[in-house]
Amino acid sequence: MDSVIANLGLSGWKPIIAALLLPPVPWLLMMVVGARLMVSRRHWRSGWLVMLTVLLLMWLSCCIGVGRFLERAMLQVPPPLIESQIAPLRREPQVRQTAVVVLGGGRERVAPEYGESHLAPLSMQRLHYGLWLARKLNAPVMFSGGIGHAQTEGPAEADIAARIAARDYGRPLRWTENQSRDTRGNAVASLGQLKADDVSTIVLVTHGWHMRRAQRAFQEAAQQRGMSVQIVAAPMGLAAAEVRPVLRWLPTQEGFTQVRMVLREALGFWLGA
Repeated sequence: MDSVIANLGLSGWKPIIAALLLPPVPWLLMMVVGARLMVSRRHWRSGWLVMLTVLLLMWLSCCIGVGRFLERAMLQVPPPLIESQIAPLRREPQVRQTAVVVLGGGRERVAPEYGESHLAPLSMQRLHYGLWLARKLNAPVMFSGGIGHAQTEGPAEADIAARIAARDYGRPLRWTENQSRDTRGNAVASLGQLKADDVSTIVLVTHGWHMRRAQRAFQEAAQQRGMSVQIVAAPMGLAAAEVRPVLRWLPTQEGFTQVRMVLREALGFWLGA
């Protein structure tokens, strides 16, 4: 499906399509249908049923508990890397063929507090973990991210990450991939650079909810390039929200964000994005 969208020249519309398919837009459309039915003498009961259904769906789509349930059921989030998995990657000579690849998750074209462009929180979290993991592995780092389909023009994520890594962390990046616009683009462009350096093991860093789709993209891109490369999942951002049990089932902004994110990832995976 992703290739069909690309062939039709609609790649730039993917954020708009996703916004229309994800909550709250479908619930709002259902509300319009319910309101129309309620004014009909024949179908007013059906109208009330639709409106009550919308109310329930809107409530559930704002609950952290629902978000956690959907994440477990739909995304198959892998467990974090543990020391017993890190140690073999750290041994010579394997380490010389290992690269930590951090996927971008957004940028701030202008961050007023810094007076310059900066990475969005998701990207900063990934970069921080990627640099921490690379230090443990004694491995070089790549940051992959250009300008996303939903973003306006400006500096690429990878260029911003390179500045932050070198200046603020004292850890220059070995590679920067700044042309991609989505996850599949990350994979294709990243492998193009890594193949030239005979990298045989990629330690892939992204959020747990994004890992399944990212791994598939890298595996398929490697097959298309005829590369024999091991993709090691290094998911992060796995900590559960620390809230009282009752708050998991009350509508919150965090709950709405999580539910929408899970549905977006599942939709992207099913459509081959």
